[in-house]
Amino acid sequence: MLILACPDYAGHATRIAELLGAPCRLLDIHRFPDGESRVQVPLPLPAHVVFVRTLHQPNAKLVELLLAAATARRHGARRLTLVAPYLCYMRQDIEFTPGEAVSQGIVGDFLGGLFDDVLTVDPHLHRIDRLEEAIPRGNPVTLSAAVPLARLITARWPEALLIGPDGESEQWVANIAAAGGLECAISHKVRHGDRDVCVSLPQARLDGRTVVLIDDIASTGRTLAEAAMQLKARGARAVHAAVTHALIDADSLAALHAAGVDTFLSSNSVPHPSNAIELEPLLAEAVRALA
Repeated sequence: MLILACPDYAGHATRIAELLGAPCRLLDIHRFPDGESRVQVPLPLPAHVVFVRTLHQPNAKLVELLLAAATARRHGARRLTLVAPYLCYMRQDIEFTPGEAVSQGIVGDFLGGLFDDVLTVDPHLHRIDRLEEAIPRGNPVTLSAAVPLARLITARWPEALLIGPDGESEQWVANIAAAGGLECAISHKVRHGDRDVCVSLPQARLDGRTVVLIDDIASTGRTLAEAAMQLKARGARAVHAAVTHALIDADSLAALHAAGVDTFLSSNSVPHPSNAIELEPLLAEAVRALA
């Protein structure tokens, strides 16, 4: 087995390789001024090559994975595994407006055609239950950050109430709560646009409590901000937030803190200043289980 690290996630790939006792080499990627990429895989290649690349800001990365995977096949690799802690294009799973691309199925089928295994953490699935429905080919593997998130939360806020943003988060939030022995409740959310969200908090006792808002992704942060303002208004003593994938930029994060979120924490699925949970042991164990 060879771990192939992409430059923008090389440190994480190196750590996964160390945990596996496997060699790690760097994929050589150069982007030309016109936006095209030159990709070179290191030779020789073993039978099993594991690409490690998280897929935020994905468009160029997807083309580079296409080039790298095809080249690895041409040079003798028989099994290709993609470790993508954050999996892109999962949010659009139906045609909301006639003519829209259903990106989840298109990108899922694309990745399933390139790789024999696709490993990811807490994919953003709404109207489907299993990753296999988005990636019908190959071996899609869903991992969860629930246990490491629970450990972090119970270590910092052992009496916290966990609140999920909507019904779709209920099972995931319940898993974190069960792993940490914590109480949980679920809000109701109506989204009118990317930055226009209405949140109805659950009917739970909030006065004087420490609340941790849980979500799989934070991008604009509007859902978390709206929930935090309502929680503080209802007497919550402290409001924190913990997410798997931190896609939120600095301005939106500042607005989140201004809305009442005291602490914002994330896993390192996407490099971000808020990273507090290392996923490398989880990912390495999943790769080991493939053998």
